[in-house]
Amino acid sequence: MTWLASVRIALRALRVNKLRSTLTMLGIIIGVAAVIVMIAIGAGAQARVEDQIKALGSNLIMLLPGSVTAGGVRMGSGSRNTLTEDDSYAIQREVREVQASAPQLRGTGQVVAGNTNWSTVFYGVTPEYFEARNWVIATGKGFEPADLSGAGKVALLGETVARSLFGDADPIGQVIRIRKVPFTVIGTLQRKGQSLMGQDQDDVILMPISTARNRVLGGSTARLRTVGAIFVKVREGADMADAEAEIRNLLRQRHRLQPGAEDDFTLRNLSEVLGAQEASSRIMTLLLAAVASVSLLVGGIGIMNIMLVSVTERTREIGLRMAVGARGRDILSQFLVEAITLALIGGLLGIVLGVGGSYAIGYFAEWRTELNLQSIVLAVGFAAAIGIFFGFYPARKASRLLPIEALRYE
Repeated sequence: MTWLASVRIALRALRVNKLRSTLTMLGIIIGVAAVIVMIAIGAGAQARVEDQIKALGSNLIMLLPGSVTAGGVRMGSGSRNTLTEDDSYAIQREVREVQASAPQLRGTGQVVAGNTNWSTVFYGVTPEYFEARNWVIATGKGFEPADLSGAGKVALLGETVARSLFGDADPIGQVIRIRKVPFTVIGTLQRKGQSLMGQDQDDVILMPISTARNRVLGGSTARLRTVGAIFVKVREGADMADAEAEIRNLLRQRHRLQPGAEDDFTLRNLSEVLGAQEASSRIMTLLLAAVASVSLLVGGIGIMNIMLVSVTERTREIGLRMAVGARGRDILSQFLVEAITLALIGGLLGIVLGVGGSYAIGYFAEWRTELNLQSIVLAVGFAAAIGIFFGFYPARKASRLLPIEALRYE
C-alpha cells in the first residue's frame, strides 16, 4: 500500500469521528500557538534591547569623573571634576583601538521659543559625539568648524524638544533662548527613544562644547576645560578589554596617579551591560518556549490515547485487512499516518492562531512582538515529531495483531 493510499484512508478515518479528531488536535493547536506567541514575545524583547544598543552606540565606553574624599567621607562618582577635553583628545590620539572620543558637558534649563517654553537638558559636544553615540542628524546640518572655534550660538533639537516647542512646524532657522542666550536652530536629531533607564533620549538639545562652556555654563568649567563625561567608541573587532586597559593607563599617567592609588575617574563598558541584558532576554525566550512546549507534550499524549482507542475500536477492521493480504507494515503506516496527519493539521491551525495571537498582543497590550519563520518551522516540526513519537506505539500495536484474534474480537 502506497503512502498516498495511507493518507486517504487516514483522512477518511478522521472524518468519521470529527468531534473526537478536533478535540485530539486541540492540544497540538494550543501548543503550537503558545510556542509561536511566546517566541514572538521573547524575540520582541530581544529586538528592543538591540535597538537600545544601536541607540546608545555600539562598542561604547563611558568615562565619568571620579569621587573625592572630604573629612574621611567618600563622595559619589562625579563629585570631583577630573576629566578634561584634553583627556578626550589624548585618548583619540594615543589609543589605537579607539575610533572616536567625544567629550560632553551637561546642563539643564528652561528653553523659550516665542510664547512657548520647555524644561530640558542640553549637552555641549564635539562632532565626534555623533559618531560615538551613533546619532544621526535627521534634518538640517551639523556643527561647522567655525561654530566650534567661535562658540557659535547654534543648536540641534531632539524630537521631543522640537515637538514641544514648535509642534508640527519646521524648527530649522527658528530662534530659541537657553538661559536667556539666543540660539539659532540648525537641525533636528533622529529619534532614539527611551534609554535603558526609561529616560527620553530625544528630550535634549545639542550645542558646540565651546558654546556651552563659554556662553551658557561659564564658571570653573570654562577656566579648567573640565567635562562631565567622555564617550569612547572602540573600533569594530577591537578587544574591549585591551581598549579599557590602555585608556585607564593613559588617564592615570595624565592625572599623575601613583601606583596603588585609586582611579580618579570611573570607566564603564556599556556594551557588557547591554550584552548581559540581551543574553537574559535570549534565555527568557528559551524558557518561554520550553514552558509552551509542555502544551505540545500534552497534545502528543492526547494523540496516543485516541490512537489506542481507535486501534481497539477498529480491531475487526484490522483483522479483515490482514486477512485479505495487508501486511504488518501496511497497518503500521496507516495508523502512523493518521497520527502524523492529526499533528500536522493541528500544527497548521496552531500557526494561524499563534500568528493572530502575536499580532493581537502587539496591538492591544502594546508589547513588541517579532514573528520569524524559524519559530514557525520549529513549532510545526515539533508537532510532526510528536505525531510520529506518540503515534508509533499504537500503530505498532495494531500491526502486531494476529488476524484470527482480531476477527474474533468483540
